[in-house]
Amino acid sequence: MEKNPEQDFLCLDEAGVEAVRRQMPDEDDLYDLAELYKVFGDSTRVKILYVLFGAELCVYDIARLLGMTQSAVSHQLRILKNNKLVKFRRGGKAVFYGLDDDHVRSILQLGMEHLGD
Repeated sequence: MEKNPEQDFLCLDEAGVEAVRRQMPDEDDLYDLAELYKVFGDSTRVKILYVLFGAELCVYDIARLLGMTQSAVSHQLRILKNNKLVKFRRGGKAVFYGLDDDHVRSILQLGMEHLGD
């Protein structure tokens, strides 16, 4: 009888595997999480989030600060808004953008802390 080479590397922890299986989010939630993280895969969007980390700003000010066109900033803001990372409010004729909630702030802070480790 031949020995399976993989048997040398078996590690069986049924209780541990089952505990993890019970805690795993469902496939749809994991997909949504992956889609959210994709948004952070674009450095322009991350820059915009960091700009908004400090203050609510209009598209013109964000564009001027980052050296971008208003059209390019608006496009990225739309993606960020669709992913619930930024919100907007109207102030007269102007529209001001800011971070959607403290979760976004925490994600940015934790990311920077991770890079510093």
